[in-house]
Amino acid sequence: MPSLNFLIITLDEFRGDSLSCAGHRVVRTPALDSLAAQGVRFARHYSQAAPCAPGRAALYTGTYQMNNRVVFNGSPLDDRFDNMARAARRAGYAPALFGYTDQALDPRTVGPDDPRLFTYEGVLPGFDCIVDLTDQRLPWADWVRANGFDIPEDPDEALATESDRPAEFGVSAFLTDVFLDWHAQQTGSWFAHVSHLRPHPPFNAAGHWAEAYDPAEVELPIPAPDPAHALHELLLSFPFSAAPADELGVREMRAQYYGMIGDVDEQLGRIWRALHDADQWDDTVIIVTSDHGEQLGDHGLQQKMGWFEPSYHVPAIIRDPRRPAGHGQVVDAFTENVDLFPTLCDAMAIDIPRQVDGRPLTPFLDGGEPAEWRTRAHWEFDWRFFMPGANTAGWPEDRRGTHNQLTAQRSDTTGYVQFADGTSLLYDLEADPTWSTPIDDPRRALEEAQAMLVWRAEHAERTLTDQFLYPRPG
Repeated sequence: MPSLNFLIITLDEFRGDSLSCAGHRVVRTPALDSLAAQGVRFARHYSQAAPCAPGRAALYTGTYQMNNRVVFNGSPLDDRFDNMARAARRAGYAPALFGYTDQALDPRTVGPDDPRLFTYEGVLPGFDCIVDLTDQRLPWADWVRANGFDIPEDPDEALATESDRPAEFGVSAFLTDVFLDWHAQQTGSWFAHVSHLRPHPPFNAAGHWAEAYDPAEVELPIPAPDPAHALHELLLSFPFSAAPADELGVREMRAQYYGMIGDVDEQLGRIWRALHDADQWDDTVIIVTSDHGEQLGDHGLQQKMGWFEPSYHVPAIIRDPRRPAGHGQVVDAFTENVDLFPTLCDAMAIDIPRQVDGRPLTPFLDGGEPAEWRTRAHWEFDWRFFMPGANTAGWPEDRRGTHNQLTAQRSDTTGYVQFADGTSLLYDLEADPTWSTPIDDPRRALEEAQAMLVWRAEHAERTLTDQFLYPRPG
């Protein structure tokens, strides 16, 4: 029977810069700061895809989008892939889910009338779902109504009224309450995934958190540049992607976002206290990250999309109580969400699946560094489903739909974006760390393109690679 507990926490749409321990000028995150002080914080950590389903597919399976092929919300996750929950079961746990995983079911594994085929918000295979906040978020909404509050039937409209009620009736508090009730009933070792919705939009913080940050005090975003590529114009053409055009609107959006962070951070503090009270703080491995980031007005955009770094730079904090040598360290190496699954397998002392594209972060947790490590981070974005008909028309002869995708990579000095239509963008991040103005440097662009080809070659699908069938000896 396992003797260690595992707590995997995702904070949806959480920007990697929005931590007070990362030096943010405005937002305060005391619970996350305390975890970082007693664990390891990865300062340059990246999600591999956006929006939610693609980002989570990479996180849960340890594979890049080019291999798992979950390209949008609703793209089925091939059932052949191993994942965090299945690995936990092999290690002897009954993995429990609180919230959601946004993974569409492989349609080949069920009958044509299975209701799970009609939603992208499916539960990752392997989890026991304790509370399901997919679709209408009915458990939370019913609980709010049972406490005497009248809220809209539409789930997003209901979330947009969170400031009308005390914070203890918010969706973050509700999910934490359910986890804490479950946790109090556990008599043995456990594995839990607490998947918080916030700070995902709508930009409306719960209760007093809606007024916790003064819009006049928040920083302004990176300005919207002149469109450098047709995709930027495309993104701005969707109503949900354009940030408020007026300064007050942007400031209010940012203040509400920071309020939602403050709310969910407070809920994490409740969990830390419960672990201490149960004498489990030093028996629990904790991993905190996000599925993707949030533009928050940067480059004129909100939510998550395109190639800009705010959509992919996310927090990552890991505390393994068995590895005190690394506690309090901040890692500046490029790390990625695909690294978390192999790290988890390492921590559970089980084999890492050959499908995995990431690498275990264990050497960093021990206070050291691996013998070799990546010098660039990568992420992918696919917008074929923003283009009606382009993804299926004339297949297989007409493959124009596959042109609607990009791969981005960044090093210490350079940002490079390769579009599937053959065009590219190059940024000098030493001169312009905001990715605002592309440069024209053919030699440097060629170097980055070659580095990306090497990356793709190194991470091509490998499950059966290096295995051979041949006659038995003798």
